[in-house]
Amino acid sequence: MIIKKASFVISNTNYKLCPNENKAEYAFIGRSNVGKSSLINALTNNKSLAKTSGKPGKTQLINHFLINEDWYMVDLPGYGYAKTSKVLRVRFHKMINDYLLNRKNLICLFVLIDSRHDLQSIDNEFMQFLSENNIPFTMVFTKIDKQGKSTLIKNFNKFKTTMLNDWETLPKHFMTSSIKKTGLKELLSYISELNTGFQSSQES
Repeated sequence: MIIKKASFVISNTNYKLCPNENKAEYAFIGRSNVGKSSLINALTNNKSLAKTSGKPGKTQLINHFLINEDWYMVDLPGYGYAKTSKVLRVRFHKMINDYLLNRKNLICLFVLIDSRHDLQSIDNEFMQFLSENNIPFTMVFTKIDKQGKSTLIKNFNKFKTTMLNDWETLPKHFMTSSIKKTGLKELLSYISELNTGFQSSQES
């Protein structure tokens, strides 16, 4: 798949105000500073589509982008903000959960994980929540360019071993780098496959 057009549609705090559910939708989420906005911009080849910042917590709304006039890409607020107020964390938590539990055309949630770090309990708990609520998700490891290949393999194997303490199998995953564009073609191909399935279900 080649993204030829990506345009901003709407931002809001309520899933009921999201666009019509007649198009497939793919959302991106992760802990603060995981590189979510950078990945979205790299996938769409648009450096200014999603707002990036060195300060965690830049994304505070549900942001919809229309891709190729055919499907939606959604930039969700991150989770696990240590420096935000309790009131704001509760608000984000409700906004995200309401969206995830009620958005019928959400085909896949891409959970972004920094490839340099061990499995964080907050990531594991969030993915368990997704699994328990039958919300389809895929792990996307980011920033693989920030370490050597041997270190990446070592870190991933440690991550996998830890995760398999709670999971029967490792969820589907991709290795990516927004800077070097690594894994982006594979990620877009996966979305293309899922789009085909969605369109077939709409026609039947």
